[in-house]
Amino acid sequence: MKQKPEIVRISKLFMDVKYEIPIYQRNYAWEEDHIQQLIDDIDSSDGTYFLGSLIVNQKDTHVYEVIDGQQRLTTLYLLQRYLQMVVLDRALYFEARDKSNRTLEIIGTKRAEDVLEDLQSEELNRGYRIIEKYFSTEKIDPEIFKEKLHHVLLIRIQVPRKIDLNHYFEIMNTRGEQLELHEIAKARLLSTLSTDEDKQAAAIIWEACSKMDTYIQMNVDIETRKRLFTDDWSALSQDVINFDDVKEKILQVKTAHPTIRRKSLIEILNEKSPTSYEKEKTEEENERFESIISFPNFLLQVNEAMAASEADESLDDKNFLKILEKNWTDEGKAKEFLFHLFKCRVLFDKYIVKREFAKDYKETGEWSLQRLKAYQDGKNQKPNYVSTFDNLEYNKKLRTLQSALRITYTSPKTMHWISLTLRRLLNDEDVDILSVLEDYGAEKVRESEYETASGFGFERIVFTYLDYLLYRDGYSYKDRKILSPLPDKWQFQFRNSIEHFYPQNPLGNNASKYWSSEEINSFGNLALINVSGNSKFSNLPPDTKVRTYGEVIEQSLKLIIMKKMIEINGGEWSKEIAEEHRLEMFDILKENTG
Repeated sequence: MKQKPEIVRISKLFMDVKYEIPIYQRNYAWEEDHIQQLIDDIDSSDGTYFLGSLIVNQKDTHVYEVIDGQQRLTTLYLLQRYLQMVVLDRALYFEARDKSNRTLEIIGTKRAEDVLEDLQSEELNRGYRIIEKYFSTEKIDPEIFKEKLHHVLLIRIQVPRKIDLNHYFEIMNTRGEQLELHEIAKARLLSTLSTDEDKQAAAIIWEACSKMDTYIQMNVDIETRKRLFTDDWSALSQDVINFDDVKEKILQVKTAHPTIRRKSLIEILNEKSPTSYEKEKTEEENERFESIISFPNFLLQVNEAMAASEADESLDDKNFLKILEKNWTDEGKAKEFLFHLFKCRVLFDKYIVKREFAKDYKETGEWSLQRLKAYQDGKNQKPNYVSTFDNLEYNKKLRTLQSALRITYTSPKTMHWISLTLRRLLNDEDVDILSVLEDYGAEKVRESEYETASGFGFERIVFTYLDYLLYRDGYSYKDRKILSPLPDKWQFQFRNSIEHFYPQNPLGNNASKYWSSEEINSFGNLALINVSGNSKFSNLPPDTKVRTYGEVIEQSLKLIIMKKMIEINGGEWSKEIAEEHRLEMFDILKENTG
């Protein structure tokens, strides 16, 4: 008998059933971006909000084996433990993973302090700390958040009882995901077009744009690429200025290769690999770049870039289809959107940072601002990646500023700096993007009212934009050069945790009496680092932090300055030195933000 999907309130998700994570599922792996996005989605919801689906296999009465959705489910469990909500005993447990189960039982309780860290799951504890820290830094009211959970719903889908689960997983792994909103959007967009030629050109544009981790030139076949782009592939051909021009170039390829048969609309919609170039690319090339946003988020960015004003209102995916379909009210507008989608993707690849995994940073990745420029290798052209701007200093500044904005505004719905950049480039590709984004960062710093903030009340943009300014201009202290401009080996890391250099709860019985709460929470005593670094620093005194955890110090240029100030001042970090540092950093911010 086929089971109907159940609608479950998140607030009751763990009250009456148990969920087993089978041994073949991977460990908990969500990072800051995923966890913060989930919290943001719930916190910004107004009224009833559907969070997605959970696919399960019922093993026993009120016991479900989790087939798909375990990362979100585990995060929701950690959230409810943080909020001290009622959950059934062993409401979530892992098959044959004692360390994970032990952690789930004690996390968020006093008992956790009595169990050695080696006997606990590092991944689950890290996820819990991210939640804890994010609620604190973003000043999210736990009681209001708990109330919202009563109105957040999840669809629990039971797989057929007699299904071959191995076959089910094979289907899931091949498909990669369920039908998503952007696929529905594709179908609706194509339905507004009247001819098969229009539909096929639109499908090629859509699919080429949807593969965000490669440059768009490499997402079309070689013959189409020759017609759509310049000789070195670095830009759109000058005679490509609207949708019909793109369609004409594609039809030229079909005419030159008459064996290519016309596809039906169903085939076009189901087509996942419209190009043959995948066979030409090496495995290394496929894995080299990583986009900073997903394709659905990119669609919303294009929508905002096309909007009549620069109002920040169109990046929230809660009304994804409604937002996009405003542009598709007739065939002409649909074609206009498709062309802007294509052009914005070319501009995005050229002018917006990516993560690059190559050479000695193949495992960790680093920020990359490069354009694709083909080179001749015998009879063939091959892709090459060079700095977007020939002025390398300008390129480094822009790359670093964009990476600062990326780690600051981690939720896709807050990345308005991307649509701002695309909008300006659509109007004039020669625009000074660096000045545009410096103005944007400066405005955000001013809006934060940093001069009256304290402790966790400082917004992240204050720290990240300051680090960008220090990177751009360098810094000297007491006539000593501490930072040179544009240091080669420093890049922004993903960090979201405000660190008190002199700790809030210092080790020792009487250490805290020398610093008031105001002094401890002063900007001069703070830096922004990642959660792991914050955990390492703990309540250690500043000089110990400097001696022991150099890799954490390197995360922040502000923190590097604080380290140097300790060295110059004979190993001391006093409240007077912290105040001196605060005044100097605020002077830099005032000078550059007005």
